Amino acid sequence: MNSEVSERIHVCFFPFMAQGHMIPVLDMAKLFSSRGAKSTIITTPINSKILEKPIEAFKNQNPDLEIGIKIFDFPSVELKLPEGCENVDFINSYQKPDAGDLFLKLLFSTKYMKQQLESFIETTKPSCLVADMFFPWATESAEKFGVPRLVFHGTSFFSLCCSYSMRTHKPHKKVPTSSTPFVITGLPGDIVITEEQANIASEETPMGKFMKEVRESESNSFGVLVNSFYELEPAYADFYRSFVAKRAWHIGPLSLSNRGFAEKAERGKKSNIDEQECLKWLDSKTPGSVVYVSFGSGTNFTNEQLLEIAFGLEASCQNFIWVVRKNDNQGENEEWLPEGYEERTKGKGIIIRGWAPQVLILDHKSVGGFVTHCGWNSALEGIAAGLPMVTWPMGAEQFYNEKLLTKVLRTGVNVGATELVKKGKLISREEVNKAVREVIAGEEAEERRKWAKKLGEMAKAAVDEGGSSYNDLNRFMEELNGRK
Repeated sequence: MNSEVSERIHVCFFPFMAQGHMIPVLDMAKLFSSRGAKSTIITTPINSKILEKPIEAFKNQNPDLEIGIKIFDFPSVELKLPEGCENVDFINSYQKPDAGDLFLKLLFSTKYMKQQLESFIETTKPSCLVADMFFPWATESAEKFGVPRLVFHGTSFFSLCCSYSMRTHKPHKKVPTSSTPFVITGLPGDIVITEEQANIASEETPMGKFMKEVRESESNSFGVLVNSFYELEPAYADFYRSFVAKRAWHIGPLSLSNRGFAEKAERGKKSNIDEQECLKWLDSKTPGSVVYVSFGSGTNFTNEQLLEIAFGLEASCQNFIWVVRKNDNQGENEEWLPEGYEERTKGKGIIIRGWAPQVLILDHKSVGGFVTHCGWNSALEGIAAGLPMVTWPMGAEQFYNEKLLTKVLRTGVNVGATELVKKGKLISREEVNKAVREVIAGEEAEERRKWAKKLGEMAKAAVDEGGSSYNDLNRFMEELNGRK
């Protein structure tokens, strides 16, 4: 689109304080900037530290583009939260008895920023506000000053459609138990799930009431931005626009806005491995021979489960990179690692304790499969990299994403996870071994690999000039400009 037109657009982004919400919003802000808009990301003091370095790297590469951070005050202690509790990462490593309610407390405490948001909107008069679904109060704040509010859920059209159909038709009310499978009524395709996997918060619970506010706020908003591309889930993109949201634009995969090495390496937290060393190790492996194993920033496995993963990977005889999230309270204690494991798997496997440069690894030609928790950011990064996946959903909307990968796209193999991780079901080393081998070398692996590669090519075409996501972003920016 005409750069003189887009230069007049100022987009404010307000992500929820969690890695999985902030990273795609950072990608989105960079994408809008690269198309000529001015981007401002609103965040809190501690979270600003996560964003500063990648933004600096982006600005160094693109000195003419406008992108910045606006910091809002968030006094955690005054808000009856532990000191420094500004991010879900804090909660994941918080080992005290009240950790369970801490997420809800953080969620409700964000309303403290409402006044700051309104003052900011009033003085800067942005073209629009893209606010996380977890800020339902943002719609009213933006409306007050005639600014359109866009909702960002950070998930797929498919999972949004599943949630809508579950709420509308309530098929889970027609089965005897929470573990009885049923078909989700009214959706394209026969999608089979259980009530437990659907993970619906009862409307009587604080979370259920909050999600009702989220839906009401969304119905009053200007529309929805979706991190997906049309060719990936056309039936569900059409369904969503017909029945759920009055307006929705697909602008993904957002991770593909990171073109260079520095951008991919600086995305998210600082890696716990030297990126160049990691790439050098991958360079030494045969194309498609490495399985990448990572379960996102919010998963805490028991030592027993980690032990099963370790033995399963070793038994698979595949090359692997395994990312293990360090629990701050474990210290140097590594009871989960079998004795002599790293010596035995030397040359075959790398264990990264902490944060990994995921996009950099997934894009490498030696990687042939991805073991994932099915969080949408990870799933879409795997799709964009053209990889088949071993699916291991844990909670949130991950079982929906898992159904998309295994039943609709048919690029995923389930490891055997059938219930929420908090129920404590152990996935055995045999199941891990079987799923990893199936994805890399099983009978259907070749067909799965071909289709995954095709999806990766479609993802890249969608964000290139003239592609479906490129054009949808154009339409959105033109609509914004037409409001001036």
